Amino acid sequence: MAGKTMQKSETVVQNLAGKPKESFFVRLGKNMKKNWILYVMILPVVVYYIVFAYAPMYGIQLAFKNYRVKEGVLGSPWVGFEHFKRFFSAYNFKLLLMNTLGISVYSILAGFPIPIIFALMLNYVKNKYLKKTVQMVSYAPYFISTVVMCGMITIFMGTDSGIFNIIRGFLGMEPVDALSKPGWFKSIYVWTGVWQGMGWSSIIYISALSGVDMQLHEAAIVDGATKLQRIIHVDLPSIKPTIVMLLILQMGSLMGVGFEKVFLLQNTLNKSAASVISTYVYEVGLINSDYGYSTAVGLFNSVINVILIVTANQLSKKLADESLF
Repeated sequence: MAGKTMQKSETVVQNLAGKPKESFFVRLGKNMKKNWILYVMILPVVVYYIVFAYAPMYGIQLAFKNYRVKEGVLGSPWVGFEHFKRFFSAYNFKLLLMNTLGISVYSILAGFPIPIIFALMLNYVKNKYLKKTVQMVSYAPYFISTVVMCGMITIFMGTDSGIFNIIRGFLGMEPVDALSKPGWFKSIYVWTGVWQGMGWSSIIYISALSGVDMQLHEAAIVDGATKLQRIIHVDLPSIKPTIVMLLILQMGSLMGVGFEKVFLLQNTLNKSAASVISTYVYEVGLINSDYGYSTAVGLFNSVINVILIVTANQLSKKLADESLF
């Protein structure tokens, strides 16, 4: 009986060994036929990215051409890296780069740890009604549009009836037009962004904390650990992969300072601090109609972001043994 079983097993192994390996496309076709419902469900997402993300990449070649509307993209003459050389030698290149990096680094230093701290604090709130109320109040600002948010900031910072200057008046200080001061622009931009996005950004951390094994907390309590010690030795190590993943993603957008908010808060008095690469692309591309040059500036920005996210991922893999890819 055992001999027959072994003989059948050898026959199966021989058949498998002799069977030619299927190509990737054959296996993909079989998988699509078997799970066609799942592929139909993901089709709208694939179409969206093809139309709005990959198809526009055709226009990247404008960065290397002297684009002329009459001649079109293909007919315009090649200029190589002339647009990049022009940008690097521009009088405001250093200013744009430093403003963009300054706002981005400031945003990460201030905005990245606060949602983590907020999620950790909220995780230890025992009253479920209070917890839900705080969550709802903290999420609400995220749904305010950028235009409305900038309007609110302008009103709050107003010299006549703005709440900011009213508080300064109660403290015996003179009113100040904060939005006209270049030195204040980065702080206004960053901290209003932290207030608006803190609650929404904490959702993923709250979800990660809900998956922490309660037996670890029980063991820590038995050993006499305080709440702070439980946060440091139980909660933070448990959500470390989530923290690392989101930090890598934020590093990838280090040069991607949002255009809308900066542009709406920008004025002639604070422009020295509010001029960033995204607003510069708008000015030279749409206002001055220099499409090739603006595409080169935007491409430079995107390439730097790709380099940053790959570098951050590799450093994280080596130092923290965690990575996004």
